Amino acid sequence: MKSPLRNIPSLYVIKLSKWFNLVMPVVVLFYQDNGMGMQEIFILKSIYSVAIVVMEVPSGWMADVWGRKKTLLWGSLLGAAGFLVYSGSHLFWQFAIAEIILGIGHSCISGADSAMLYDTLQAEKRETDYLKQESRITSAGNFAEAFAGVAGGLLAAASLRTPFYAQLVVATAAIPAAFLLTEPKTHARHLGISPLHFFRSVGNTLRKNHDLRVAMLFSSVTGTATLTFAWFVQPFLKEIGLPVAWFGLLWTLLNLTVAVSSVVAWKAEAWLGRQKGAFFILVSITLGFILSGLFVAWWGILFLFLFYLFRGIATPVLKNYINEHTDSSMRATLLSMRDFIIRINFALTGPLLGWITDQVSLGWALATAGLLYLLLGSIAVWPWLKKVKR
Repeated sequence: MKSPLRNIPSLYVIKLSKWFNLVMPVVVLFYQDNGMGMQEIFILKSIYSVAIVVMEVPSGWMADVWGRKKTLLWGSLLGAAGFLVYSGSHLFWQFAIAEIILGIGHSCISGADSAMLYDTLQAEKRETDYLKQESRITSAGNFAEAFAGVAGGLLAAASLRTPFYAQLVVATAAIPAAFLLTEPKTHARHLGISPLHFFRSVGNTLRKNHDLRVAMLFSSVTGTATLTFAWFVQPFLKEIGLPVAWFGLLWTLLNLTVAVSSVVAWKAEAWLGRQKGAFFILVSITLGFILSGLFVAWWGILFLFLFYLFRGIATPVLKNYINEHTDSSMRATLLSMRDFIIRINFALTGPLLGWITDQVSLGWALATAGLLYLLLGSIAVWPWLKKVKR
């Protein structure tokens, strides 16, 4: 009989195929080369977020009731299909179609991958290793994204479209990895629950579990903040006059920063504890936005690294908080609901921040985002913060 732990290498491949993002370092330049402004770019990314929102909870239900493996396989297939469409697109509406396909594919993978990892470890009575394993997989993904920055920059030297052709090949690698997954017995016994009973159970769990609600909301606000900041990096580098040839290098160094901090995220959480760790994450992410907005200059790049350093700690730690309070039967759905809230938030705030960038300034947009996420994050995590002994 195959050990469930054999799923872990396949999950690494799926993560790497998703995060080895050759297009991200130059995608804003690619859009601008096709006649789009920052407001249109944020609208396009909001379309992507809406596609995820529409399918996020249904895909979580599919993973919990239909099966993690099948859902991850569909996500891998759609991921490849989205970049196939992108490779031949030139107009806004064509990009929008590709973003919708990619958004649905993303929703099938998000939540299901972390749920598969947790259940795989739980089947071997090793669920206490989840944070360490999630940190390592997250770190591997960020190392992949870092090196993709260099490769994407080199490919873009040929043309800004070349990275999309290469990304299609990378995305396709997730398909055989998903085929090799095995559904853990821990989760398999939950398959076949009726939708009505299932969603009633999810609602009851969220209503009764106070810590789960806080973890969900705070993780969602933090996730929205990190997603938003990522779309400000290229405009920041362009604003300070950094040569385009250096974009890939800076993107690589930023993601290496996330990769290194992700590796030690579990140690940071053990040292700080839940309440102080949450306060630390909230303050550091807020400062990353505000300081980057106040100092849009070459030396302001330091604050980009500050933000990415704390991002590497925040993501695996906050996912772990959700998993600790969640049963296997609804794990993927709740993790998908986290991404659902992230995309809703981004769809609402992204176009506004894009408008401020175009009509006022990049610095004002960054500072506004920092204050906004400070407010939302404080509201979400206040039940934990008030418990910190002064």
